[in-house]
Amino acid sequence: MLKRVGIGLLVLVALCGGLLFSVVAPIIDSRMNRVEKAPLRDPSADAIALHRTIGVADLHGDLLLWPRSVLTRGSRGHEDLPRMQEGGMVLQVFSSVTKAPRGLNYEHNDSTTDQIQLMAIASRWPMAAWSSRVERALYQAGKFAAAAEASGGQLVPIRSAADLARLLAARATNPKLVGALLSIEGLHASEGREANLDRLYDAGFRMMGLTHFFDNEVGGSSAGMVKGGLTPFGRQAIRWMEGKRVIVDLAHASPATIDETLGMVTRPVVVSHTGVKGTCPGPRNLSDDQIRRIAATGGVIGIGFWNAAICGTSPDSVAAAIRYTVSVAGIDHVGLGSDFDGATTTAFDVSRMVLITDALLKAGLAVEDVRKVMGGNVVRLLMENLPPG
Repeated sequence: MLKRVGIGLLVLVALCGGLLFSVVAPIIDSRMNRVEKAPLRDPSADAIALHRTIGVADLHGDLLLWPRSVLTRGSRGHEDLPRMQEGGMVLQVFSSVTKAPRGLNYEHNDSTTDQIQLMAIASRWPMAAWSSRVERALYQAGKFAAAAEASGGQLVPIRSAADLARLLAARATNPKLVGALLSIEGLHASEGREANLDRLYDAGFRMMGLTHFFDNEVGGSSAGMVKGGLTPFGRQAIRWMEGKRVIVDLAHASPATIDETLGMVTRPVVVSHTGVKGTCPGPRNLSDDQIRRIAATGGVIGIGFWNAAICGTSPDSVAAAIRYTVSVAGIDHVGLGSDFDGATTTAFDVSRMVLITDALLKAGLAVEDVRKVMGGNVVRLLMENLPPG
């Protein structure tokens, strides 16, 4: 009888898991990754013509978290390969989210709850990923690798400068090719062990954010309870990243963590998705001093597309934040950091990136400066700072 009860429980769990995957997870995805329905102005003919000659690069998107195909054009969310191709993307940084507390806010979050566990169960991730943060990251890396393998060469993994150089050369004859680089959103994914950093590197991660919405084993978050600086393991992790030529990402980091990281790095850093206080005051947006110090490393600041980052969602709001950041950092240190599919609401999806090109031209940026912001700065940073190959 106990055997029959055990089998019955397994069947019940399987049925519940199927319900979560087929009904609940897509509903959550649709509600958390919305595109506004308000009409937007059509881009100018000059913007359309220029955009066709630009390879767009975006420093942050969270597509891998959601129960959606990377390769099939979807009816929800912000991006997938067909929409990236339509938007003129040359490179997308795919972030791996491994933990997020309930009640996410920009003020303070503790680390005692974990919404990603429900997502992992509802989306049928392997059981090892239900409780292990590093296994969640490795699962998302495997999801990406499977998509790249099934794409017929259209989705190109980027792990080195040589990979990126080959992609750029191949796009001369096939502009539908899209490169993708893996990133970690918060080094709590390492679970405080350098051996796990090695596992993440071997899985293809070449950009690593130090924190997300809570303080972790590496350092303080801008939305954490303490908002402290780097821990001893955090300093060890940064030295490891610099030795491996992994890009350090300061998005979500507390002011103390930003200060201490900038005080010890010897290579360029990024802030993959952010806003700036000069156009939108907010607890995780960058001050002018932080902007200047990040630029001084040779780094790039990715401007986000969601309301809390830019105090709006329109292409003109994105362009205003970019133009301000350029005035502080210089034209070579600003890029795009959409946060597409990051539980954000945006005015458009990745297929309409031409709207940013149009808004930047209308904001008065020169053509060559638009090229830099839309992708050139990110591509240059990666070519110069990824492992050579």
